Amino acid sequence: MSDTEDEFRFLVEEAEEFGISGPVPAARRDALPDGDGRDVSFIRYGTGGPAVTFLHGAALNAHTWDATAVALHEPALAIDLPGHGLSQWRDDVDYRPDTVAASVFDILERLGVGPHVLVGQSLGGLAAAMIAAKHPGAVRGLVVVDITPGVTATDAAMIESFLSGPSDFGSRDEIVDYARSFGIGVSRRSVARGVELNTRVRDDGRVVFRHHLGNLGEDRPQLGRDYSAIWSGLESLTIPVLLVRGSRGFLTDELVDEFLRRVPGSSSVTLEAGHNVQEDAPVALAEAIRGLISTAGSDQPRPEDGSRA
Repeated sequence: MSDTEDEFRFLVEEAEEFGISGPVPAARRDALPDGDGRDVSFIRYGTGGPAVTFLHGAALNAHTWDATAVALHEPALAIDLPGHGLSQWRDDVDYRPDTVAASVFDILERLGVGPHVLVGQSLGGLAAAMIAAKHPGAVRGLVVVDITPGVTATDAAMIESFLSGPSDFGSRDEIVDYARSFGIGVSRRSVARGVELNTRVRDDGRVVFRHHLGNLGEDRPQLGRDYSAIWSGLESLTIPVLLVRGSRGFLTDELVDEFLRRVPGSSSVTLEAGHNVQEDAPVALAEAIRGLISTAGSDQPRPEDGSRA
């Protein structure tokens, strides 16, 4: 995909593939500088203030949420995290959750977004948790997808292995084959869409990832660091919190139990999906998010601590 092509041309195709009924929302891209002056790009789905902001995981981009946003039928915002998608790379290669969270919150403030629901997967889930803890008045509900602060480098070994592979490819088809060898995606067709939107063609004809992490070689920071400090923020939350687990994702029963034990009023649901739940099970994920939106926007009591589905 070149920057001049219609990046939203796959929305109707995704709606058809996943059996999503109803209108496909209008989508448009915009960008703003964060507090450090670095450009952060984002996608708006639908019109009006967002009911939800989506934050993706490492090595992905805002388009990973396309099908989920279509299925949600609510105005939404999906942000390209710093160093990902069309957002500016950081010279210091600092893509830790706290750094990402600060940049994202800058954008939400500049957009004048009121209290709403944050949905974050993997790295985006940790960043969303930090925003909710540091700025409680800005977040009405939190959905954390296939990540907890207890996840270790061993748990995230698949992503580490994937990013340790080739840094450039002869074609996008090669990248699709490479991704499928890791069990990524529900179909070759869906992976091909993601690859199209997450890569660019260099002047020499080689295909490379758009995200900074895929262009650093041995200088790439390791994933799965010690994120235990994020627990204290999660433990302080007084909003509805939903943990979404992919049945083939990173989370073990022990990690889910720890989350439900430590985060007040939290609940969990397991969906038939890998780590990228938003790509594998977007309709079921959208349904779970709608439930959280309903709870967060009403006077209903939060779920009892530790409830599972």
